[in-house]
Amino acid sequence: MNHPARWWHTLPDGRIQCDLCPRDCLLHEGQRGACFVRQMLDGGMQLTTYGRSSGFCIDPIEKKPLNHYYPGSSILSFGTAGCNLACKFCQNWDISRSKDMDRLMDSASPQAIAEAAVAHGADAVAYTYNDPVIFAEYAIDTALACRARGIRNVAVTAGYIHPAPAREFFAVMDAANVDLKAFTDDFYHKLCSGHLQPVLDLLAYVHHETACWLEITTLLIPGHNDSPAELGELTRWIARELGPDVPLHFSAFHPDWKMADVPDTPPATLSRARHIAQDAGLNYVYTGNVHDREGGTTFCPSCQAALIVRDWYAIRHYELTAEGSCPHCKARIAGHFGASLGRDGKAFGPHRIPVHITS
Repeated sequence: MNHPARWWHTLPDGRIQCDLCPRDCLLHEGQRGACFVRQMLDGGMQLTTYGRSSGFCIDPIEKKPLNHYYPGSSILSFGTAGCNLACKFCQNWDISRSKDMDRLMDSASPQAIAEAAVAHGADAVAYTYNDPVIFAEYAIDTALACRARGIRNVAVTAGYIHPAPAREFFAVMDAANVDLKAFTDDFYHKLCSGHLQPVLDLLAYVHHETACWLEITTLLIPGHNDSPAELGELTRWIARELGPDVPLHFSAFHPDWKMADVPDTPPATLSRARHIAQDAGLNYVYTGNVHDREGGTTFCPSCQAALIVRDWYAIRHYELTAEGSCPHCKARIAGHFGASLGRDGKAFGPHRIPVHITS
């Protein structure tokens, strides 16, 4: 499944440099980058996972998580293998850290994925599970095939990508949830083998210079990125640089991968973080990976009416107008909302449905 890759150049000594992400991997013939899926072969760069997936499922869009992008709709989710970060707390590590291409059991062309989304009644396709920027060529081709069939595209990403490929990648994405893993470079360096600033630059670019709807997720890890001081800095940056209407999700950590000795995030930590973000001026702040109806509810920032009440990923109450406004005070709610909730006026529901695609 090798496919010619883009965003690289040849060095004077015969090696090539990958220009996709800030890791700037330097490769000899046969070597793979840190993501493991971009390899120097025959003097050029190849993407080794084009057309191969670690699985397909129909999900509720709230699972991405996206709370302000067509609530209640269904989305066809898929990913490949590998990742360009090395987060010690990765909760999809069996996929993102896999170096075994045999994990990629399903093969599907971009056109087959678009056709499957239509056939299963999905409103969108999500590029998720591992980071889609490392299979950008496959994701972009699939996104174009989906757009041709009237299917929207959603990226779930850590946002670790150089500006040039980011322009092409996000030009075909209709919505994105970007992980802002912490607000210190020390965290990114020690726990993710990356850096903070490229992610901040990417967030500002997506929000201010593209038509892609943006939401942000921060996984709170006890003792590592959950201090009130850091959360205050993070949320004030979002309010100042992106504005008050970008939804922010705080999700709960559970012990995994190389941080199995760290305890679960207490629900009280998520609630405290939500209040810190609200005090910073953010209008839409959510909690995830815990049962917290208040933390899952969309409130009108003007009159505080509960407009969308969620129980985990299921929607229990919905009263936005067809224009996406509060029916009580007429304030416009930031986001993208349809004339009705989900497909045929009903939420998709909280469960995922496995899908098999044959190219």
